[in-house]
Amino acid sequence: MNSAQVDAYLRRLGAEHPAWPTVDALRELHLRHLRAVPFENLSIHRGEEIVLEEKRLLDKVVGARRGGFCYELNGSFGALLAALGYDVALLAARVYGEEGRLGIPYDHLALRVRTVDGGDWLADVGFGAHSRLPLAFGDRGEQKDPGGTFRIVESGPDAAGVRGGHGTVEAADLDVFRDGRAQYRLETRPRVLGDFVAGAWWHSTSSESHFTRSLVCSRVTEEGGRITLSGRRLTVTAADGTREERELEADEEILGVYRERFGIELDKVPTLRNPA
Repeated sequence: MNSAQVDAYLRRLGAEHPAWPTVDALRELHLRHLRAVPFENLSIHRGEEIVLEEKRLLDKVVGARRGGFCYELNGSFGALLAALGYDVALLAARVYGEEGRLGIPYDHLALRVRTVDGGDWLADVGFGAHSRLPLAFGDRGEQKDPGGTFRIVESGPDAAGVRGGHGTVEAADLDVFRDGRAQYRLETRPRVLGDFVAGAWWHSTSSESHFTRSLVCSRVTEEGGRITLSGRRLTVTAADGTREERELEADEEILGVYRERFGIELDKVPTLRNPA
């Protein structure tokens, strides 16, 4: 990523160029990313190709001012952090689903970020509702965050009440919990962006993927809540947890929400590519 691309990305986030790759700067960038760049899966339903290459990710997130899902959001954010001087590793994870079952390999992409003043941090701007700030990677106790109470623990056969795969658990894996519920199992071995191509393809095409069965566009609000557009249902959640939901009828109103609340310009309302 060149300096012009870095400057454009920071403008997208409304952030200044940090003087040093510090913990405080990482926290600010992480929160600003969650506020400015929505978690969305519109490309899957609009027939847009998802390419896990740095230039293509920057073209979408920065140039087109779009969002994306984990591979795109954490992939582009990781590239920005590396360009700003952070030591960044891409990590693979498997998401816990119903009945504590683990998802496919390369189910999720998260970041291990090393700062000049504060050790290692788990940064994740691509998991939808998750931590607002990076989590201390080596801390095994409870970590309070505006998004909930988190714990990162070493995986074990009973860590989430289930075993993964054929019942084996690698010693290096970590389980990430939010409010007592297992979110995903994280590998600590560094990966490259190309390793996630198969996972992105599966999530974009499989009838078993929740991304092909739903439309979502969501971001953290400046007030500390969340706004989500799921198809035609608009949900606004305040910082105190109170929710307001309503169905949007007119296409013009839906396009206006995408434009005014998410900064996404669309020519027509997205619809499910493969409705059930």
